[in-house]
Amino acid sequence: MAPDAHDQNGRDGHTVENARVDTLPQHLPPIMVAASGPDSAELAGRLGDGLITTAPDAELLERFRASGGTGKPCYGQMACCWARSETEARRIAYEYWPNVAVRGELSQELPTPTHFEQASKMVKEEDVAQVIVCGPDPRRHLEGIKRYVDAGLDFVYVHQIGPDQQGFMDFYRREIFPEAQRMTPGAAARRGRTA
Repeated sequence: MAPDAHDQNGRDGHTVENARVDTLPQHLPPIMVAASGPDSAELAGRLGDGLITTAPDAELLERFRASGGTGKPCYGQMACCWARSETEARRIAYEYWPNVAVRGELSQELPTPTHFEQASKMVKEEDVAQVIVCGPDPRRHLEGIKRYVDAGLDFVYVHQIGPDQQGFMDFYRREIFPEAQRMTPGAAARRGRTA
């Protein structure tokens, strides 16, 4: 792979030598494109089969749809940390995922994991708790999901931060899924399926 390659417009890119796919499936899987800004949203609309984003950004979705994304699915990732108390959840989220509170391109464009670790040291526990839902309050989790639905996303997937995945799943199965499935536009397509 040549890391210093440029496309015809002079933008950075990568060239892969001798790449090949020996066999293709009969039906190719849909290719979703992640976007966090207007340029990547436009690219996703033109070339992708759908959009993935990590923010409930209605303007991003408008750009995606205006660029050819109308009718294509839009997925949003909501980060959270469920734990038995908000205090515990905040501590876990800060320990496992402090980079969620690093702002701007700095959160994406650093060259090594060491740089991400250094940037994460600039944030505090309360910074992380402002960005993600922390704790066992179902209302806060549902409000977080609703922000994605209100922005126009078709599907919301939830990223649980921390080691207690079973506790998180039990909580979501009991407290969140029934209500959240009623509020999302994609709910009709999922009727009859259980989490």
